[in-house]
Amino acid sequence: MNETKTHLLVVDDEKNYLVLLETLLEDEGYAVTAVSDPETALAFLQESEVDVVLTDMKMPKVSGGELLQRVKKNWPTIPVIVLTAFASVDTAVDIMKSGAFDYVEKGKAKNDEILLTVHNAAELSQTHRKYRLLLESLEDRYGVHKIVGRSQPMRDVLAMVDRAAPSRSTVLITGESGTGKELVAKAIHYASPRKDKPFVSVNCMVLNTGVLESELFGHEKGSFTGAVALRRGRFEQADGGTLFLDEVGELTPDLQVKLLRVLQERRFERVGGGEPIEVDIRVVAASNKDLTALVEKGEFRDDLYYRLNVVQIPLPPLRERREDIPLLVAHFVEKIIKDNAMSPKTFSTKALNYLSGYEWPGNIRQLENVVESCMVLVQGDQIGLDDLPPEIRAEDDQFKSAVDLLPVQLDLADTLEKIESALIRRAMARSDFVQVKAAECLGISKSLLQYKLRKYGITGH
Repeated sequence: MNETKTHLLVVDDEKNYLVLLETLLEDEGYAVTAVSDPETALAFLQESEVDVVLTDMKMPKVSGGELLQRVKKNWPTIPVIVLTAFASVDTAVDIMKSGAFDYVEKGKAKNDEILLTVHNAAELSQTHRKYRLLLESLEDRYGVHKIVGRSQPMRDVLAMVDRAAPSRSTVLITGESGTGKELVAKAIHYASPRKDKPFVSVNCMVLNTGVLESELFGHEKGSFTGAVALRRGRFEQADGGTLFLDEVGELTPDLQVKLLRVLQERRFERVGGGEPIEVDIRVVAASNKDLTALVEKGEFRDDLYYRLNVVQIPLPPLRERREDIPLLVAHFVEKIIKDNAMSPKTFSTKALNYLSGYEWPGNIRQLENVVESCMVLVQGDQIGLDDLPPEIRAEDDQFKSAVDLLPVQLDLADTLEKIESALIRRAMARSDFVQVKAAECLGISKSLLQYKLRKYGITGH
C-alpha cells in the first residue's frame, strides 16, 4: 500500500456490494481494505493506521451500530460513515447522534455522492492527523526533557514539575527575569492531561490596564470606542487548557479583584457584557517580583496571592547553577546552527571558562543572546576569549589569573571548583574580607560561605 494514500476500511457482509465499493474507491485513488466481518475490522484497527471507516448497519453477530460505538470509543478521531438501506429520518438522526460522520443510503446514493462523503471524511481525518503531529511537535519542543540542566537546583525544579503537572492546581513560578519561567509553564502544560487543549500566554506588564482587561476577558461589540466586533479574551481562548499569566505582580488592584473572582468561581463577564461565561482552565502564573513583599506593602491582594501560590516553583538564577552553563552553551550552539543552516562552531576552553564565571544578570536569556551574537559575528570555527563581549572579559586581575590557570583539558567538576574558588576570593577582596558582606555579594548564607572558605583554604588577606 502506498503510505501517502488515504486508507479506508470498508466493512460489509454483502460481498457483492463490498467488491463494488472497493473498486469505486480504489479507482478514485484511495487505499482500501475490505472485510466482511466486524470482528476482523476491529482486529485490523488495532494493528494498522486507518483514516476512515465505512460500515454497513445491518450485519450478523456485531451490528454496524456496535462497530461505530467501539470505533468512537477506541479511535475517536477516525470518521465513520454508515452504510444503510433504511435511511428514514429517525434512522438518520440516530446514526448521527451515535457519532457517525455521515451516512450513505445503499442502492440509492450515486457514486458522486458516495465519493463526496468519503472525500469530506478523509479531509477531516487528515486535519486530525496534522493536529496530532503538531501536538507531538509541541510536546517534543516544550516537554520537560527540553529543559536543560543537571545541577541540583534544576533537578529540584524538574521534580516539582513532574509532581505538579498531572494535577489541576494553580502554579506560581517565581524567579528573576530570563530564568525560563514560560518554558517551565509550557513544560507543565504539555506534561498534563490538558496537553491537547490550548496553552495561552499573556504578559501582564506590556499592556495598559484598559487593553489588558479586554485582552483577558474579551469585550462585547460596542462596549467602548473601537470595539467594532465581539472579541473572545484569553480566558475563553484557554478553555479546557492552561492560561499562563506572566508578570502577574503588575496587575492593577481592579484586575486583581477580577482575577480572584475567576479563580474562585471559574466564571467572568466580557467587558460591556452581563452574561456570565464559565470556563475550565488551569492558571499558571509567574512573577519576577517578590509577591510577599508586595502583599506587605498593600500593593498585591493577600487573598489573590494565596489563590495563586498553591504550588510554588522557584527558578534559580543562572549564577546559582553555574555547572549548567556549558550544557546551555552547547544547547544554544546546536539550536543556532540548525536554525541558521550554519557551519559548526565551538567555544574555546578559556572562553567557556569565562562564560561559566560571569554573573549573568540577565540569566539564560542573556546567555543565549551572547552565544548567538558570537556564532553570527565570529568568522572562524572557534570562538575565543577575545570574541566575547567586553563586560564578560572585564574581570579583575585575580579572577583572570585563576581562569588562566585552568587546565586545557576541561574537567567540568574540577573547573567549576576553580571558578567558584576564584569568585569567592574576588568577593572577599571586594568586601574587605568582611564575611557578611562577601556572603551577601555572592547571594549565599554566611555559614555556607564559611564552609567554602574552609574547603578552598581561603584565609586572611
